Amino acid sequence: MSESKDYLVQPVEKGTVNISEEVVAAIAALAVSEVEGVYGLSSSFTADLAELLGRKNMSKGVKLSIEEETVTVECFVVITYGFEIPVVASAIQENVINAIESMTGLKVAAVNVDICGISAPRN
Repeated sequence: MSESKDYLVQPVEKGTVNISEEVVAAIAALAVSEVEGVYGLSSSFTADLAELLGRKNMSKGVKLSIEEETVTVECFVVITYGFEIPVVASAIQENVINAIESMTGLKVAAVNVDICGISAPRN
């Protein structure tokens, strides 16, 4: 996710709607976390450190590339052991596309899923 606070501007009948890139990334992250077989999102060391210092990062593990009204999403995911990776990845792609397009009106060009690890099931 880019560190700048860029906004996606969408003209509507009575003015404009400005959606922060961070909001779009948070929508994607929440959509990923809803998929069965996802243990969690993987993040960078700096994002983990920021969370330890009390700054909640809702967009952790998601990177966006935006051109006009088209979004490409990259998700860095840890899968729960025992789940079929292609099945989980496909479900992630569908869920992220549906969430972003229905909530923002933006078009999703692609959702790339990077499996960064595997973890034992949560108790």
